[in-house]
Amino acid sequence: MNLQPGTILRGALTLVPGVDRIVPRIGIGTGGTDSAAYCHGVWFKHLVMLHQHGLRRLPDTIAELGPGDSLGIGLAAMLSGVDHYVALDVVQHFDQGKNLAILDGLIERFRRREPRWRKGWPDIDPYLDERLFPSHLLPDDRLERALAPGRLAAIRRALMGEAREGDPVSIRSVVPWDDAAVVQADSIDLILSHSVLEHVVDLDKTYAAIRAWLRPGGWMSHQIDFKSHGLSGEWNGFRGYPEALWKLVLGNRPFLLNREPWSTHARLLEQNRFELVCVLRQHLRDRGIARGRLAARWRGMSDDDLNCSGAFVIARKPRL
Repeated sequence: MNLQPGTILRGALTLVPGVDRIVPRIGIGTGGTDSAAYCHGVWFKHLVMLHQHGLRRLPDTIAELGPGDSLGIGLAAMLSGVDHYVALDVVQHFDQGKNLAILDGLIERFRRREPRWRKGWPDIDPYLDERLFPSHLLPDDRLERALAPGRLAAIRRALMGEAREGDPVSIRSVVPWDDAAVVQADSIDLILSHSVLEHVVDLDKTYAAIRAWLRPGGWMSHQIDFKSHGLSGEWNGFRGYPEALWKLVLGNRPFLLNREPWSTHARLLEQNRFELVCVLRQHLRDRGIARGRLAARWRGMSDDDLNCSGAFVIARKPRL
């Protein structure tokens, strides 16, 4: 079955009363958004892909699902000119010190017109300038306005919970969000997530909430990672775990992997009547477990789902 070392132990420990007080993050670590470079690069990817597929105006209000270790992706959006940012998570991973450090790092990257962080998937390099910077989307005059001293001061106040009446920007964090009513209906221009929807416990509820929150004509952009996240030796090896073993791996964590394949997301996008604008998928054929090693729950899944290791989705809420 090729379990990774410690996989069962970490899950089992979360079931032991009191262990969460001794090792408080044993079940809920994230990773990624603790780097200004990473947050800068992720925002560039979503911004560029959205523009290439028809979003011509920078959103005024965005929401992010699962910001993780910092609010850095939203801060990168604000340094591009977005005015209002809502962060939604089930567990708070960030702290103000980390957020402020990420903000300072991002400001310097934008001032220097730093290139995208690293080449990834989807590949946005063909849409960047010779510096690997999206100058067609962030020309100097726009960045001068976005990085004006007064606006940066307002962003910093909003981040610290010290906003003043009349400030042109806002930051709101909702942790945990467990009801679509935490965000006003029809109020968000863009909702994004990056390697988050594979962790969401209730996908039906989440897609319905996204539908409710978006303005008519609003956009969403999601990168979804269907790989094992280190829980098995093969990238899709977790689909070989019997249900009893998976429950032990999951333990008492508030989230881990929902294990839902691409077809579940496709069904929910259709069910919630989103207009698909872009669907890109990665497939890792012959590099994961063979069909004969699938646990009973997954034996009837399609070859496409079995081999789909990632998806990038852009969709819109229809206009009234």
